[in-house]
Amino acid sequence: MNKLGLSLLAGAALAVASALAPAQAATPKDTFVMAKNIDDIVSLDPGEGFELSGIEVMTNLYDRVMRYDAEDIKKLDGGAVQSWTVSADGKTITFKVRPGIKFSTGDALTADDIAFSLQRSVILNKAPAFILQQLGWDDKNVKDLVKATDPNTVSITIKEDFGTTFVLNCLSANLASVVEKKVALAHDKNGDMGNEWLKTNSAGSGPYVLKSWKANDSVVLEANPYYWKAKPKLSRVVIRHVAEAASQRLLLEKGDIDMARNLTPDQIATLGESKDLTVSNFPLADTYYLGLNQTVEPLKKAKVREAMRWLIDYQGMANTFLKGQFQVQQAFWPAGFPGALTNNPFKLDVAKAKALLKEAGYPDGFEVSMDTPTSTPFPEMAQSIQNTMAQGGIKIKLIAGEQKQVITKYRARGHQMVILYWSPDYQDPHANASTFARNPDKPGSEKASTLASRNSWFADGIQEITAETEAAARERDPKKRNDMYIDLQTKLQKDSPIINLFQAISQTVERKNVKGFIAGPNPDTVFFRMVTK
Repeated sequence: MNKLGLSLLAGAALAVASALAPAQAATPKDTFVMAKNIDDIVSLDPGEGFELSGIEVMTNLYDRVMRYDAEDIKKLDGGAVQSWTVSADGKTITFKVRPGIKFSTGDALTADDIAFSLQRSVILNKAPAFILQQLGWDDKNVKDLVKATDPNTVSITIKEDFGTTFVLNCLSANLASVVEKKVALAHDKNGDMGNEWLKTNSAGSGPYVLKSWKANDSVVLEANPYYWKAKPKLSRVVIRHVAEAASQRLLLEKGDIDMARNLTPDQIATLGESKDLTVSNFPLADTYYLGLNQTVEPLKKAKVREAMRWLIDYQGMANTFLKGQFQVQQAFWPAGFPGALTNNPFKLDVAKAKALLKEAGYPDGFEVSMDTPTSTPFPEMAQSIQNTMAQGGIKIKLIAGEQKQVITKYRARGHQMVILYWSPDYQDPHANASTFARNPDKPGSEKASTLASRNSWFADGIQEITAETEAAARERDPKKRNDMYIDLQTKLQKDSPIINLFQAISQTVERKNVKGFIAGPNPDTVFFRMVTK
């Protein structure tokens, strides 16, 4: 047991039970309770967790080497480190540890913890590992290239010729969270460096400590009394898993929650008129897309993929059931960021699609299945796409499942089509280019390290696209680099096995007394510690 103490746990148990009660007039005074669909969480180990809800939770549990923090979500700054120097060739960065940081155990964060955490994320080789592996690190060399030279100094050496800003952005990703080494190793199981234990526990220095995660039920966080910045305003956060928007609305109106995170546009329009509630808008970097598995015969053909782009009513969806929460964005990098392509050339054109299908050898269309999460807005999007695709002769069978089920199947390349979303791991265009426009894997490889690989994109120019993507990451001139990413997006917009659909806008509805919730463009910039009631 850590130093939070038995008395705190006893008090927490009573408060959490109260917060999770099915009906009550108001939430506990010192607890922020929100309803959110969190069925995508697979693990809360920062070396493994790669799902959006989980990253949001871990953002509040751990300090990262670098980060965009609550005080200024647009500024890249040191997190666990205070300063850094760069060698003349740009390949070695020496960091100084920020003094005064303590883990939730009360022990000081050291350079050894930082080095161990980066090494661990590479060696675990879980889904997010590629973010650091692209720097030239692997399980054999990472301990030589990432090391603590004294208790307050960490040195990292990259093997690739990347710009410093790109490297620092990589170190702001979730897998660069600093895990307390001695706690992780104390829970080592068969050499997993504490992975199994950290799926449902935390060992960080962030503003909160993970008290519990119950799949498809709740996440409970307690304030870390040793947090180095201003302490959280409220002593606990409870995230209740509520998949249905109607149920979230009911809980909010009854006072059982302080905030609803997944309401529909029509519900928000109605609730926005209430004197007791406030609607807040937060532009997001989430990109919604269709993935087309290139092992499925019809989907292999470029003209079929083009036809499918003309069989989607993008604007119709954005103007109706997605209104206020999504905008059309047919490129892999979200609008509003440097290097984004913002033209949207495709619209619903059944005649053009039919002509393309005829040229491709499918004048009568074909049948295909599409996996879709059960949570809003995926079913509504999927049904709209199913209807408009049918107008061109493409008959889609929808296969619904929880997000984590869909994601697991997708990672194993078990889908034919899938509808999902992606959020960048750091605020640099390479964050998305490296997965939408890059496939370093070999055909038949068991692990799909990128979205291109998950969709079995091993032909149709992916080698050239991959080379262009890697060249863009190495370009040091900012304008040239942005132009290279725009060129990549233009090529993939015309043809790739991934069809980009929308960019999300987050809308929350909270009770009037709730203030200070901060949400940036991705889950790495969602912060709870400033919330007051």
